[in-house]
Amino acid sequence: MANHNPKIPKTIWALGFVSLFMDISSELIHSLLPVFLVSTLGVSVLSVGIIEGIAEATAHIVKVFSGAISDCLGRRKILLLLGYGLAAITKPLFPLADSAITIFVARFLDRIGKGIRGAPRDALIADVAPAQIRGACFGLRQSMDTVGAFLGPVLAIALLFALNDDIKLVLWVSVVPAVIAVGLIAVGVNEPAEIQRQSFHSPLKWHVLSQFPSQYWWVVIVGTFFTLARFSEAFLVLRAQQMGLQMTWIPLVMVVMSLAYALSAYPAGRLSDRMSKNLLLGIGLILLILADLLLAQTTCIAVLMLGVMLWGLHMGFSQGILATLVAETTPENLRGTGFGLFHLVSGLLMLLASLLAGWLWDHYGPTLSFYSGAVFALLALSVLVVMKTNWVVGQRCD
Repeated sequence: MANHNPKIPKTIWALGFVSLFMDISSELIHSLLPVFLVSTLGVSVLSVGIIEGIAEATAHIVKVFSGAISDCLGRRKILLLLGYGLAAITKPLFPLADSAITIFVARFLDRIGKGIRGAPRDALIADVAPAQIRGACFGLRQSMDTVGAFLGPVLAIALLFALNDDIKLVLWVSVVPAVIAVGLIAVGVNEPAEIQRQSFHSPLKWHVLSQFPSQYWWVVIVGTFFTLARFSEAFLVLRAQQMGLQMTWIPLVMVVMSLAYALSAYPAGRLSDRMSKNLLLGIGLILLILADLLLAQTTCIAVLMLGVMLWGLHMGFSQGILATLVAETTPENLRGTGFGLFHLVSGLLMLLASLLAGWLWDHYGPTLSFYSGAVFALLALSVLVVMKTNWVVGQRCD
């Protein structure tokens, strides 16, 4: 007899804690890195956009191949160990850096690690998650990831207080939680033995692409507009610095964003199992538009933080739901490839969005950067509004 109220599998919880510890490490760094680049190393905001855009694009592009490889191997865990392990190895490079080039190399390698693990991890969640609670499983993993993204900047604030704003010394602490994350994969993550192995195929060949249904490609289109509307969170940190927030408190930007993200991701995932995903994604876009307008216009730190909070809520109402839609519209034997293709498109557009935001910031100021994000979010909302009822967004595809 089918279990109509299944529990979240232990492997999902283990992956959640892996994400939590790695994000403590990563967000401790990322909450300080934009300021470190601009204030200490003297690079331009456009250069920050280039570094962040290339780094994030690299992560997404690598995912398309790691997903296909995981389908070929019929195993996901080995790629998780490789990806998280590479990310852990790069952490010491940040405090050792004395130039923007070193930071770029560190971010590049770190994001390669993220790319290696991303699609296989999402595919593993889809493999082990009961169909009735798939949205909740993706939401839980995303929520725990974001708890780590909340704790990392909190730890950065505490360490800056304790270490008299010594950024390099604070960055050394990031190594510890990264090592813990790798250890948790080794001992806590299990994968099903019955994953069907595929012969290796390039995920970019037509005969592979043609196996994905039209519903999957609609999800890719929606994700495209979401990515164009949301550039790197590094610009939130720089906005706080530009408004005069003291160094010790700058990581508070990522604390507020991550807390809003963490508190909304799991409930949004649960709601997506019961109601229209189209509606929830629309709510996410409205939240992003409001966030961009506040961040563009404000001269008050309190309003800035409100905008940052809305940005985090938008993430909670979109990222896990988009991942669920990819899982529900991808052939079971090509899930890794499906997530990889989705992330490939997202990565290329994240690069474009970050470059545009950085260029607008340097030439016209931060206000226009955030206004451009609001325009793309409005376009994405328009796509959702005009979608026909037979399209996949908002429907269950079990």
